[in-house]
Amino acid sequence: VLCEYDALPVIGHACGHNIIATAGLGAGLAAASVAAEMGGRVRILGTPAEEGGGGKVIMADRGAFDGVEAAMMVHPADADLENITSLAIHQCTATYHGRAAHAAAAPEQGLNALDAMVLGYVNVAALRQHIAPAERIHGIFVESGDKANIVPKRTVANWYVRSPTSAGVEDLRRRLNACLEAGASASGCQVDIEWEPMGYAEVVDNRSLLDRYMSHSEALGRPVGPTTVKQVVGSTDMGNISYLVPGIHPMIKTAPTGTAIHTEDFARYAVSEEADRSVVHGAKVMAMTVVDCWADPAVLAAAHEEFANF
Repeated sequence: VLCEYDALPVIGHACGHNIIATAGLGAGLAAASVAAEMGGRVRILGTPAEEGGGGKVIMADRGAFDGVEAAMMVHPADADLENITSLAIHQCTATYHGRAAHAAAAPEQGLNALDAMVLGYVNVAALRQHIAPAERIHGIFVESGDKANIVPKRTVANWYVRSPTSAGVEDLRRRLNACLEAGASASGCQVDIEWEPMGYAEVVDNRSLLDRYMSHSEALGRPVGPTTVKQVVGSTDMGNISYLVPGIHPMIKTAPTGTAIHTEDFARYAVSEEADRSVVHGAKVMAMTVVDCWADPAVLAAAHEEFANF
């Protein structure tokens, strides 16, 4: 049972990881209380750095999921949904190198690293109309120069590429590189593009486990809706874990419909009475799903068969 516990700069728990962590802890403690009786084991993992950093991936590389047969967590949203509409993602930093000069006295002696970065951005803007509807490329300027009358010699941008599949991300990486390098070439500058050591894969929810979760949630008074009706789109390192073991990542209603995650509004709802109810509900439903894995051998058998064939 996975317990995310990091937050976002400035706006705090606008992704509701406080809810994820406490619901996971509750589920783990409840399941642990009957584990010996049922001949099962439960591992409760605090997983930091989901908001960039790939905490689960690092933990997996260091053996945290060795011997694990299934993994689960719940994620807050503005609706009860069977899963997140996940996109694989990879991040990079593009650092442009030019040559400084006095912008009034001798601009011709400079090579403008800001021009290079802007041209790269414009190239990406043109590219966006030629990528798949579900794919995303977005970036920000992190450093743009020191003073207006100095030709900038160094600028930095941060970019994300997202696609429904990891293969799609690889293609977008190649195309983004070409855009950024063209901006540097056109302005006579150089660019260093440094991709993060790890990307996030798309989440592959295990239907066998998810059906159990949904059945228990409905029995406790909260039906879980399909993502064909409503979607919450995002990326998470839970995707990488879902490629290691059968896993689920359902969404649990914490805020009024229409409240987007990663906003100040959602951060306020993440500490509301409704959030408290979501914590308890999520803990109960996950604990019941864990117990199903121990009580009925067919549950894990079906989950593993599905996992082996996806």
